[in-house]
Amino acid sequence: MADTLYLEKFGQAFVPKKFRSELKNFLFKAGIDQVPYKYFGLLFWVTLVLTYLIYFSVIFKAISDMNSMIILVVTFLAWFIIQTILSFLIIMGVYVYLTVQIYNRTKIIEGALPDYLTLVSTNLKGGLSFEKSLWAAIKPEFGILAKEVTLVSKKVLTGNDVKESLEELSNKYNSPILRRSLNLIIGELESGGRIVEVIDRVISNLKKSTILKQEMEAATVTYTIFMVAIVVFITPALFALSQQLLEIIIGVTQQLGGSAGSTALPIKIGEASIKPSDFRTFSITAMIIISTFSAMIVSIISRGNVKGGLKFIPLFIIATLTLFFIASAVLGSLFGQL
Repeated sequence: MADTLYLEKFGQAFVPKKFRSELKNFLFKAGIDQVPYKYFGLLFWVTLVLTYLIYFSVIFKAISDMNSMIILVVTFLAWFIIQTILSFLIIMGVYVYLTVQIYNRTKIIEGALPDYLTLVSTNLKGGLSFEKSLWAAIKPEFGILAKEVTLVSKKVLTGNDVKESLEELSNKYNSPILRRSLNLIIGELESGGRIVEVIDRVISNLKKSTILKQEMEAATVTYTIFMVAIVVFITPALFALSQQLLEIIIGVTQQLGGSAGSTALPIKIGEASIKPSDFRTFSITAMIIISTFSAMIVSIISRGNVKGGLKFIPLFIIATLTLFFIASAVLGSLFGQL
């Protein structure tokens, strides 16, 4: 308990007060109710240990023979830069993960919105007020939307304005569908019109939009399959084949170079400037980059948003590299026999 409290206080020191409100709102969108300051403190100690290992295993060996003042300056700069880079990479990784979580939660809310509004409309037709209709329509199967509307209903029932509570919900998530739907409902509430008809039209438009999105996704399946086939299957096979051809060419030139020493040939054969190990490193790096951007492109084609493809990046990379190593082993055994 004491260790947790220490990490909590220690982590708060790394988060400026002016950013704490924005951080809390960002984490709340991802389903985290409280800011876990203890993990910021833990992040410092983890990066400190990693920096220690990197420094003494790589940098200190290279500067151990230098002047003591130079060692002191290099140590300070290296320690600061390494720990800063490690912290940035970890924070960016967590940020990307939470961004994907927020995107998934937004899509869940958008998917449950038509059914929820249908119950609200039914309650209004049954004679309930708008505030009570919001509360009575909350069901566990609506998941995240039920939790968000519960907060809205509690604010309304405790005296807050309906408009402000609904606007807060509409601005909370980056969802044009949620924002437009709630803005229409808020506008009709302010004008005192027939709110039931507006809600029914909103429900109809949401269902039509869902059907249209499904048709668009079905129309882009061919392009998605084509992209996946090129990236996951064809690209690693071509890189593996290129590596084997490079090794064959190097082997042939070495044999010709050896025979040229004993016989007078009219041409001079030198050593290859590209090593197979360097080409292998280049291939792996290129496939990681290609897989990353291909996952984003597939997400844009099929879903219209790059955030939906972030979770597929590790799958693309693992699948591509796995097939590359398999193809390299198979082709190596085939060409080795030749």
